[in-house]
Order: sequence, then C-alpha cells, then structure tokens
Amino acid sequence: MPKETFGCRQVRSSDSFGTGGSDSFATTAGRSGSSIAVRWRAASTSSTKDSASASKRNRRRKVRAPETFAPKPETLSVATRLVLFDIDGTLVLTGGAGARAMALAFEELFAVPDAFRGIPMPGRTDALILSDAAVKHGIASDASDLARFPDVYLRHLASELEKPGPRKGVMPGVRALLDALLPRDDVYLALLTGNYEAAARVKLQYFDLWRYFPCGAFGDHAPDRNALLAKAVARVLACGGPRVDRPDRVVVIGDTPLDIACAAAGSARAIAVATGSHGVGELRAAGADVVFEDLSNTADVIAAIQKM
Repeated sequence: MPKETFGCRQVRSSDSFGTGGSDSFATTAGRSGSSIAVRWRAASTSSTKDSASASKRNRRRKVRAPETFAPKPETLSVATRLVLFDIDGTLVLTGGAGARAMALAFEELFAVPDAFRGIPMPGRTDALILSDAAVKHGIASDASDLARFPDVYLRHLASELEKPGPRKGVMPGVRALLDALLPRDDVYLALLTGNYEAAARVKLQYFDLWRYFPCGAFGDHAPDRNALLAKAVARVLACGGPRVDRPDRVVVIGDTPLDIACAAAGSARAIAVATGSHGVGELRAAGADVVFEDLSNTADVIAAIQKM
C-alpha cells in the first residue's frame, strides 16, 4: 500500500514478534495466508489468563464497558478492524504531568532528583523507562522500592494532572473521531500504550476518554512495546470483542516511530499522527501506512481505517 499523507488543520518471551515465539505475528517469505491465520489465532489465546484477571479487576473497580462496546455476533467477521490507540501525544497531552510525576516518585523513593533526565520517554513503556532510570542511578533491579514505584507515581500523577502545562488537553479531532467510531459495527476500539494500566486510566478519566475503551494492552503487561500487540488482540477477544483472524485487520494509531515499529512487528497497519514530538516527514520515513498532521478530519481518518 502506498504511503499517504493527509493535511488537516495545522496544530502542528512468548509474546515476542518475529522471533518464532508462539505469539509472533511476523511472517517470512513463502508462508501461506492460512499459516498466518493459524498463528494469529494462537496469539489471540496466549494470554487469556492475564485477560481474565484484568477483567475481574475492572469489575471490582466498577469499570464496565457500555453495551455498544460488544459488537453483535453477526458483525464479528473478517471485515472488523481492531483499532488500537496510543495515549500520550495521540489522544492527549498531559502538559508534562506524567514526566513530572515519575520524577517526583523516583525522588521520593530513592532521593535522586530529576532522575529521568536524558532517558527517552515517547513511545516507550513505563516499565522500561523505570528500568533505565534504575540502571543509570545504580539501583538494583530487585530493590523493594522499585515495586512500590507505580503506586507512588500514580499518587503524584493525580495531583500533577491538576496543574497547567504546555499543550495540555485532548488532541484535535480526537473526541469527534471516537464518537464517530464507537457505534460502528466494522471497527472495535481498544488501547495499546506504554502507560501502566492504572496510569492510562487516570489520564484518560481526567480527560473523559476512558469510557471509549473497554480494554487494551499496557506497559505493565510487557516491557517491550512490540510484545503488546499480541496481548491487545488476546485481551480484546477475552472481553467480548472480535476474533481478528488477519494481522492486517489491526490498525495501530500512534504518534511515534515506536508505534509504527510495533505495528510492523506484528504485520499490522499503522496510522501516524504528528501531534506528539515527531513530524510528518519523520513518521512517513518510519514506515507509517498513512500520516496525518492531526485527527481533526474525521472523514479522512475513517476512510484511511477502512482502506487498511
């Protein structure tokens, strides 16, 4: 499929892929379409236990998906696209709240200020970012306080979100796009993000976007973002979503080259949006199937999804 760029309003382990693991979606030359489908179905069942546990946790939290999240049985066909959204830079920007909260949590636990300076964050999982900081500052990987980090981080995140910050808010066109996609029978919405699951919930609830997504794969499910695609597919199936029998029916929407790489590793499609820290040219060069300046043209974005 040729790469496309749409101009909108200017705002400016077993789950590895391509390594032969049971959840690998990547294929080599000469593999038949039927073998791809078999491996895809295997991937969709690989983390049922994790998905069931997540569903129980969500029930305890009283986070239940509206009935509109469950497609009618007759719509769960090969034509259904699974659309997986990234969060930071794609759906929202927190005005730096996430980075500030991580720094405050690390300083509280380890007395190291500004611990994440020089550590790249966009597109990476929270678990991997924390691991890099621990290595940088000589903290043992089995330190008990590392296990406490997510809870301390969440406490700071909730308070930091209340503060103003640069470009803070829902990205252009996002709410209208989600409203348009949600009732459709030919798409199913879920998340694929490097955020801890609880952090994703805090961020999206703050901006009133959590209600659009019944489930997803998160940064505490695997440190390697590329491993999250298989987990997202499995969790969607476990929470009543479609069984997607072809990887090219999965569309990843994100704002970084790492989102694009994650899609490519699983033979999924990638729609990139330049509302984060990467421009249109960089995202196109990274291999996105389609690149938007932002998501404000709902009709164009939906058309791009349907063409995948």
